[in-house]
Amino acid sequence: MIEHHVRVHHSADRLPREDQLAWKLAAVATGTEEPDADSAAMAVNRVIDNASVAVASLLRRPVAVARAQATAHRTATPGASVFGTSIRVSPEWAAWANGTAVRELDFHDTYLAADYSHPGDNIPPLLAVAQHSGRTGADLLRGVVAAYEIHVALVKGICLHEHRIDHVAHLSAATAGGLGAMLRLPTETVYQAVQQAVHTTTATRQSRKGEISSWKAYAPAFAGKAAIEAVDRAMRGETSPSPVYEGEDGFLAWMLDGPGSDYTVLLPESGEARRAILDTYPKEHSAEYQAQAVIDLARRLREKTGPLRNVRSVVLHTSHHTHHVIGSGANDPQKYDPTASRETLDHSVPYIFAVALEDGTWHHERSYAPERARRPETVALWQKITTVEDPEWTRRYHDPDPARRAFGGRAVITLDDGSVVEDELAVADAHPAGARPFDRPAYVGKFRTLTDGIVTASAQDAFLDTAARLADLPADRLDGLFPTVDTDAVAAYDASLPKGLF
Repeated sequence: MIEHHVRVHHSADRLPREDQLAWKLAAVATGTEEPDADSAAMAVNRVIDNASVAVASLLRRPVAVARAQATAHRTATPGASVFGTSIRVSPEWAAWANGTAVRELDFHDTYLAADYSHPGDNIPPLLAVAQHSGRTGADLLRGVVAAYEIHVALVKGICLHEHRIDHVAHLSAATAGGLGAMLRLPTETVYQAVQQAVHTTTATRQSRKGEISSWKAYAPAFAGKAAIEAVDRAMRGETSPSPVYEGEDGFLAWMLDGPGSDYTVLLPESGEARRAILDTYPKEHSAEYQAQAVIDLARRLREKTGPLRNVRSVVLHTSHHTHHVIGSGANDPQKYDPTASRETLDHSVPYIFAVALEDGTWHHERSYAPERARRPETVALWQKITTVEDPEWTRRYHDPDPARRAFGGRAVITLDDGSVVEDELAVADAHPAGARPFDRPAYVGKFRTLTDGIVTASAQDAFLDTAARLADLPADRLDGLFPTVDTDAVAAYDASLPKGLF
């Protein structure tokens, strides 16, 4: 690996482009060849995972709105497919609709380090452009692996959240790089596209604060759409704000650590295998990633607590991030509000722990239903749950060794009689280091579960067969990565929604 040091430079320095982070990221993209077997297999897993959660979200309002906007931009061939329809649209609009569908349930993959990410968000724009531009399955795999490599490197090296910048700024750079790898563009072109993408997708984290709105699902789709448009402009010879990271009026100087910014980004050398995708992890439960281990811990603890009406208090000792973003340390009263939105509840670890403790399971719809959130006994238990930051859990959260990194915590349950029940869990069961790491059969099982009743058994089989052969798919077979659904039912739901401009 290469240690690339990133800091602010005055315009008079005329920092050579080859020394700029955007150029280094572009070089990673354009230097990516065919992925090795392990990385390719994991990319297939994530294509399956994305389709699972996209299909399960088809009849949710934000997804339908994004789909309606996209299908207003129909195109003749080539174009790109949209989940839930048989319509072809312009690729940036397909990325918008499909990216929203993938993100809506908060149920696809994650990577956590200095910052946060859902690297699977790179796949919808890459797939859309692959269809539109006539690329093969092997081309798509190369782009996906490159995008994950860039995304993970940025998330490891540059923290956005401490400056309240949303993590999609890293996503857009990764997507632009992945598109460059897939299309085999020159490094110069990818360099310009990365800078344009970052410049146009920098936003605050208010989208994940307080009363969280449906924009949380749209934000990564917006980044993917912007990345496609940036690549299109760069291919036409347009330039971009430069250097976007290091400039004295740039990203680091005014959005992050200021003029004294100094970051180290680890990047693979030329010819080094791109394997960062193997460091990322899936979700077994539809919730914020820090809640994954908490759900598994609650399932384990419920057998030890006895009647939950006898619980006096629950304290979750956990990392800084879990406490301050999805725990009581966020100081968001909405995280304890039974009328809160689904988007808010899936970022409330007190709510999630209460429901998992009561039910012993987690469901992407039933666990968030308004009647479930307002159940009196649930509300009573929920109000007794708080979080505290434990320095040891924060240290483990940031441990540079993936084998020791932990995203869970310790639960201390005090009962009315003064007795205490406690237990801890470092990582979710589905994590690569967990009790039941996800493998291909687990991804297939998740797909069949989430698409049951929406995709017929024969259509499920056809999709899974196509995905398994992704590396060998010719350009005209990428349509098979969109499971066949009842498009009439989808269209009927869409027709029930208010109309917009398009």
